[in-house]
Amino acid sequence: MLRVKAFSLAQSVQLAAAWVKVSSKHWSQWAKTNITCVQSYRTEQNSTGGAAYQAKGMGEKELPGVLICEIGGAFGVLESHVEFLKKHFNLITLREFHRNKDELREKIKSIFVFECRPLIDRELLESLPSLKVVANSGVGVNHLDLKLISSFGVKVTNTPHAVADSTADIGMALMLASARRLVEGCHIATSPDTTHFAVDWLGVEVTRATLGIIGMGSIGYKVAKRAKAFDMNILYHNRNRRKEEEEQAVGATYCRNIEDLLQGSDFVMLVVNLTPETHKLIGKRELQLMKPTATLINICRGAVVDQDALVEALKNGVIKAAALDVTHPEPLPRDHPLLQLKNVIITPHIGTATVQALLMMTEEAVENIQAVLNDLPIPSEVIPQ
Repeated sequence: MLRVKAFSLAQSVQLAAAWVKVSSKHWSQWAKTNITCVQSYRTEQNSTGGAAYQAKGMGEKELPGVLICEIGGAFGVLESHVEFLKKHFNLITLREFHRNKDELREKIKSIFVFECRPLIDRELLESLPSLKVVANSGVGVNHLDLKLISSFGVKVTNTPHAVADSTADIGMALMLASARRLVEGCHIATSPDTTHFAVDWLGVEVTRATLGIIGMGSIGYKVAKRAKAFDMNILYHNRNRRKEEEEQAVGATYCRNIEDLLQGSDFVMLVVNLTPETHKLIGKRELQLMKPTATLINICRGAVVDQDALVEALKNGVIKAAALDVTHPEPLPRDHPLLQLKNVIITPHIGTATVQALLMMTEEAVENIQAVLNDLPIPSEVIPQ
């Protein structure tokens, strides 16, 4: 009965598309709204054990093929996500594709890029004549040659909405851990050589301190919301200034010049996309502008910081500390000087490494793929610059 209801609702969307004569603008909005209803209904039925609408299940047509690197392992699509993906697509691993190229090349409509894999190069693109979209799991797309992909008439999408909360959380976690010296403290508390806790072993408070956010997109703004709860004074630098009501909501002050932000902040958090313009955005000059008591926090991409300059700044007391969720490369060579410094916290690029975030990323990627394949408005398209 539930399957019949889902099918009837989906069928009404298709019939309306065929018979209702409205302008393309109004139709697009109407279709988007009603297909969302179908997807919401499907989600509700899955959560309550009901049957979901599936085109393949009704025998209408074969599910579109999606190329993935592999399933499971260190770099493959999570096994816990496979069942969800298979409800919408025919999953084809890279190994299967190479074994049966002639049979599979026409069936692959999309590539699902997870953990920067599979590698998208000209050879792969030329071997997939039916490819419509490369769906990246995550926000950063610096591992994709956007112009090359676009030259094949293929769309690129990412998942900015799914990652905002988890990445903002890791930014706050790194700031707090660095300010209160949590990693050092843990070592002291657990060391077999510890006989007492020194009263002069001190950190600093983030409450009422000044946080400078470089990059006030969705993630940066989420950071600002969290920082507001700590009564922090918030400065931000961004390509485009936020609306006045958005600034007021989090108590943020816009800095047109990045120099003003660097000079006035106790904590500087980097939340920008990696582009040619932001490559080594923070170098020797920028670090020297910061307070000697300041901490640099990077939750975007390692190459946004000149790491050699950062090492020197940390060794020479130009800045107090750094907290990095990202480095270049990842992981760093085991003899890299950043790994030897006590005033640095480095985590293994875990900004989105939560159960909830990874599932939402997969769901958002699926929505993007379905939108492209069905000629609907694309929720999160990446346009080559």
